[in-house]
Amino acid sequence: MKILITGSNGLLGQKLVQLIIEKGVDELVATARGKNRLPYPEDKYVFDELDITNKDQVKTVISKHQPDAVIHTAAMTNVDQCESEKEACWGLNVNAVNYLIEACADDNIFLLHLSTDFIFDGQDGPYDEEAAANPISYYGESKLAAEKLFENSSIDYAIARTVLVYGIAHDMSRNNIILWVKQSLEEGKEIKVVDDQLRSPTLAEDLAMGCYLIVQQKASGVFNISGKDVLNPYQMAEKTAAFFNLDTSTMKKADPSTFSQPAKRPPKTGLIIEKARTQLGYEPHSFDEGIAIVAEQIGS
Repeated sequence: MKILITGSNGLLGQKLVQLIIEKGVDELVATARGKNRLPYPEDKYVFDELDITNKDQVKTVISKHQPDAVIHTAAMTNVDQCESEKEACWGLNVNAVNYLIEACADDNIFLLHLSTDFIFDGQDGPYDEEAAANPISYYGESKLAAEKLFENSSIDYAIARTVLVYGIAHDMSRNNIILWVKQSLEEGKEIKVVDDQLRSPTLAEDLAMGCYLIVQQKASGVFNISGKDVLNPYQMAEKTAAFFNLDTSTMKKADPSTFSQPAKRPPKTGLIIEKARTQLGYEPHSFDEGIAIVAEQIGS
């Protein structure tokens, strides 16, 4: 199978490229806006520049490589940035998806799209795949609009919804709650962590595996691909501090009103992953296991 990935320089893109190279059974095309920043041997994959907001370029690159499947990871995911830069958000999260759908339809290509728990209002999570969406942020609106594009298309597709992805990028370019808590407490800084929002934090390697399983099986439809634990950020911080044996006296509980954030956050999401477990054989790590994996990567 030939797989093309968008957003290959991002955290999930990096983990997917690494996983597919390790599997060694698929042809791989990695694409991203700008130059290739992947650290992997270039004889293991092909890289091509791709600006997904350029309709003609999307068509050209897809037609050139003729993949069997596309995994679309590129997006604007900064929730507050989406609120303040709505036009750019819509261009990346909706228009670009439409360009990919059209390009894949022309050549009968399977398309896997990444979505989010932020399509829900967070009033009664955790959510399964059939739950009614009701976004409360522009980011959530854009991701829901993208999902609806698939419903109205004729292509073979899947949507992988995920939550609060964490992990270590090869160049340490991405922060996450584990790194933030570890560094802040080691430096003796006071940190405020919300304790009234529920999420199911997702290790980037687990999300990559979930995407890989979907593509290998060409499993159509919507799948929740997240971690197995439902925790609030304060609990995540406590677990991180306990793992690294850090003093938590400077860690304080907070609620969203403590922070100045342009976009609303759904209070209680998290995803139910039984469908992915049953149909795909997906089995993610616990958050405790994820901390250990991240710690090992920091050390190396």
